[in-house]
Amino acid sequence: MTGTLFGSNLVAMVTPMEPGGALNEPGLTGLVDHLLATGCDGIVVGGTTGESPTLTDAETARLVHTVANRAGKRARVIAGVGTYDTTACIRRAKEAEAAGADALLLVCPYYSKPTQAGIVAHCQAVADATDLPVMLYDVPARTGTAMEAASLIELARHPRIRAVKDAKGDLFEAMTVMAHTPLAYYCGIDELNLPYLAAGATGLVSVVGNAFADRNAELIRAVRGGDLDTARSLNAGLLPLAEAVMRTSQGAIMAKAALAELGVIPHATVRLPLLESPPEHLRRLRDALAFLGVGALAVS
Repeated sequence: MTGTLFGSNLVAMVTPMEPGGALNEPGLTGLVDHLLATGCDGIVVGGTTGESPTLTDAETARLVHTVANRAGKRARVIAGVGTYDTTACIRRAKEAEAAGADALLLVCPYYSKPTQAGIVAHCQAVADATDLPVMLYDVPARTGTAMEAASLIELARHPRIRAVKDAKGDLFEAMTVMAHTPLAYYCGIDELNLPYLAAGATGLVSVVGNAFADRNAELIRAVRGGDLDTARSLNAGLLPLAEAVMRTSQGAIMAKAALAELGVIPHATVRLPLLESPPEHLRRLRDALAFLGVGALAVS
């Protein structure tokens, strides 16, 4: 089953940092322990939520190595290696493989806005560079270019391209690609986790899961068990948190704020150009945590 290559309850992990912006390794290992304890079976390292644009190649490799060592065989480690430069992606992919990654996350090249043929060639070149399975990441709101259905169907012919993290939100297209390929689909939009799972997605790559992977695990189990009433109830409970994390500033900022509120990481530091949550966003976050019956531990 393709899903076993990546897991089903994946988390787009934040990168814990010190107040000055340096990596916080104790915070990182503590976060890995938290994710494993709450039912996460796949950890995405150095993705968008991990602030990949501001991580150096050396930092990314160090993160992958640390997470892989801490997780052991308890969760798959998926390394974000995508940039707008194919040569750089290939280098990062090889470094991630050497650091112990189990799979790669490859975003559609951003800023350059390549043609669909260019996207296909780029993804094939990176997939050819290692022996690791590849999850494509389709997020046109960030990259400026979507991976069209025909491109995804063509890329599915590559033996190592096995999955898609879909943050496009076109559920009909996702169902069409699933019907025509063996690609495992993962919802990359926390607000749409339930409909994607109900439509046949293998799992989630969740930002909210940084704080509550256990709630996502319950949602996945309910859908797989055909208990949609329970799934709807679980989803309704998560909606305020999904709104607070995903629809205020942005996921990386608010996921760190949530983890700091819960005492999982010591600081909510982000690197410029991101800024930490302002008071009005923290109030919304705390209200969402209260709705879930969880008290915040940090105070400001």
